Amino acid sequence: MGLLRAAIFAALFIAGAPLWAQDIALRSRDGGIELTGTLLGFDGEFYRIETRYGELTVDASGVLCDGPGCPSLTDFVAEMRVSGSATIGEVLMPALIEGFALRNGLSAERELLGDRRFRYTLSDPAEGRVVGRFHFHLTSTDGGFDDLLDDEADIVMALREIRPEERSAAREAGLGDLSEVNRSRVLALDAMIPVVAQTNPVDAISLAALAEVLSGQAESWSALGGPDAPVVLHLRNATSGLSQGIEDRLLRPSGLVLGGEIKRHRGNAELSEAVARDPLGIGMASYSEIGNTKPLRLTGSCGFELRGHRASIKTEDYPLTAPMFLYLPARRLPALARDFLAYTRSAPAQIVIRRAGFVDQMPEEIALAQQGDRLANAIIVAEGDQGLTGLQRLVATLAPMRRLTTSFRFEAGETGLDAQSRSNVQQLARALEAGEYDGRELVFVGFSDAQGPAEANLEIAYERAEAVRAAVLNAAEAADLRRLELGVEAFGEAMPMACDDTVWGRQVNRRVEVWLR
Repeated sequence: MGLLRAAIFAALFIAGAPLWAQDIALRSRDGGIELTGTLLGFDGEFYRIETRYGELTVDASGVLCDGPGCPSLTDFVAEMRVSGSATIGEVLMPALIEGFALRNGLSAERELLGDRRFRYTLSDPAEGRVVGRFHFHLTSTDGGFDDLLDDEADIVMALREIRPEERSAAREAGLGDLSEVNRSRVLALDAMIPVVAQTNPVDAISLAALAEVLSGQAESWSALGGPDAPVVLHLRNATSGLSQGIEDRLLRPSGLVLGGEIKRHRGNAELSEAVARDPLGIGMASYSEIGNTKPLRLTGSCGFELRGHRASIKTEDYPLTAPMFLYLPARRLPALARDFLAYTRSAPAQIVIRRAGFVDQMPEEIALAQQGDRLANAIIVAEGDQGLTGLQRLVATLAPMRRLTTSFRFEAGETGLDAQSRSNVQQLARALEAGEYDGRELVFVGFSDAQGPAEANLEIAYERAEAVRAAVLNAAEAADLRRLELGVEAFGEAMPMACDDTVWGRQVNRRVEVWLR
């Protein structure tokens, strides 16, 4: 009876399709308590039942089920509905499901179900039975959130962060706050890369000029260092998470909107192929599918250059990173689904992600000697004796250490961490709990932009580093902190990554890095 009472008052929700909706009776094993109502869902471990007391969740191990709607406890098949971005659903998720099945001794069979729909059936050969099915609907980031709100999806694949209006709608629908740590996770990393045809003479573009192109303010290549010819802008379709990410992350912080004539494309490969054939075209391509185009370097008025490659995307030093998200409603998922989600964060899954053409989140170590561009930038901006003294202190402190690709940055104009950084907090916390850095010292190093007095920037950078360290410690509840050291350091504006003349440049420079000794 205690088990039943505990289950009734547990704040849990279960993923279940509407097909259950049949009357059942749940009785405690000693017969002392009975609940009757309509079965709303069953995940192999818990019943979700609508009773006269409201919706309750009950642990199946503590009760007996009676009625025509009672599911089988031994032959349960987990059913998961996944909807959203085709970029994620076409290659990455299938690769991860097949990798998960292989590591768990399961077979995975893919079956096409019609336009933009397919299903993976996972079976246990040893027991000769089906253990789960993943139903996919390839639509768009918008479509994935729509399916979730319509109770037609359990997991959303998204190429951008959830928007405020979607977050409010989900909360009103009883799906919880989808911006919370346990409701969203970064599956892999991509980036928005400005690309042109190989024959185009332009090799680089500033973020400010790129924003002018996207907003329709720059209409001629002559304004970009090219010929006196019209700029032809290529973008994904308007409902694509990649296109919406451009608006949310690149244009909106500067009060701009998309403008001018735009050639839209349904897929990433289609876009890159069109740009490769268009000598006057420029497009925003996915890093994973730049095709035969020429990627442009990002520049600024101070002379710094940024290239979109795997290391700079992983460290988020490249300003146009595009995390690939999975969003989960506040209801309990079947054990198979939870195991799959745990697998996506494992080391074997990171290898699968990289082989699929995306950027994984496996931390890597980089020696200071391999960071020549960053040191060159630091020397360029060092002013007077104070600047050189700070640079000397930086080199003396960091030279015997190695930088971890796990970095932390902040939302534009806010003090909170951005999505990729929030995911990094969880990744680093799990690594500490697993003892991966036992016997070593981790130093959280704060940097700032150059807006305002240098001393104030140094203090702000130190406070941010302390805040990130505290966030990681708070998440690493099971870590044995006696086995390692966690320090804090700050160098303020001493090592800029980008020019401070744009919102995006300042956002790149305001960061906390992790260095290892």
